[in-house]
Amino acid sequence: MTTYTQLIGVGVSTRQAALFTGIPRASAARAKIPASPAPTHRPVPVNKLTDAERATVLAVLNSDEFVDKPPLQVYAILLEQGRYIGSVSTMYRVLHENTQVRERRRQATHPPRKVPELVATAPGQVYTWDITKLAGPVKGTYYDAYVMIDIFSRYIVGAIVHAVEDGILAKEMMLTAFGIHGTPEVVHSDGGPSMTSKTVTTLLADLGVTKSRSRPHVSNDNPYSEALFKTMKYLPVFPDRFASLGHAREFLGEFVQAYNHHHRHTGIGMHTPADVHYGLADMIDRDRDAALEAARRAHPERFGSRAQARPKFLDRDPTAWINQPPADELLLAA
Repeated sequence: MTTYTQLIGVGVSTRQAALFTGIPRASAARAKIPASPAPTHRPVPVNKLTDAERATVLAVLNSDEFVDKPPLQVYAILLEQGRYIGSVSTMYRVLHENTQVRERRRQATHPPRKVPELVATAPGQVYTWDITKLAGPVKGTYYDAYVMIDIFSRYIVGAIVHAVEDGILAKEMMLTAFGIHGTPEVVHSDGGPSMTSKTVTTLLADLGVTKSRSRPHVSNDNPYSEALFKTMKYLPVFPDRFASLGHAREFLGEFVQAYNHHHRHTGIGMHTPADVHYGLADMIDRDRDAALEAARRAHPERFGSRAQARPKFLDRDPTAWINQPPADELLLAA
């Protein structure tokens, strides 16, 4: 490096000096940078609080009187009491040093909501219900459609439209549905006011029906009702607004009839809900299988050697779940 420096001093270019000495120019340039000076000792600020004073600030902030108050309020209250323990910034610094810069007020804590896990293996075991809004003739006017569905068959067991949402009206809908289709083991719903009303709660308790609730803000906990409402509202004939309460009731009645007896549901093997609800699906499956077998015998070349007896989309799941647990948990439960 000394030779490189001497060459530069007599006017040799850095490129040539690097060539003669074998020292890269970048290394030589870095060597010229002076080393960082040793850190100087900073004097302690004259206004710095002592350890005892900082402990006093923390003790005051965490006292029963001030533990729920922010430093701004503590500062003002202390001045009114004729006390000064430090500035607002000092209070925040002390809290930060002790990892207490957060919401200081005691917040209400709620236990985690249990995920509802419901299973139905036959019609009449688990019903879900919900209420959806239907736009009325003018802006701001809505009708309430109460709809209850059997999750195994997807059959709508109860449906009515009213001008208001009310627990007593919900009770009437349930009593009608239970009288026709039987009382289920479980009724599932979200946490709306009608669902949690004393009227509905008392009815289910008197009938020995288990109540099940969705978690707050989790629409997937009531998937069957949500899917039903989407099917209804995405129909081409679904009106932007209903002209009257009678119009809304007429539409819902026609929809229920078509959905229960004509709608082919992918979740139940392309059967109608009525086929499954009234036990006709097994017979229809046998007819389908017979038709497929006859076609296979007539034209075997049109069916691969590995072709299934029945396409998978025609199969029905023997269970209907709300929040089915993982397979390993089911095995442990078994």
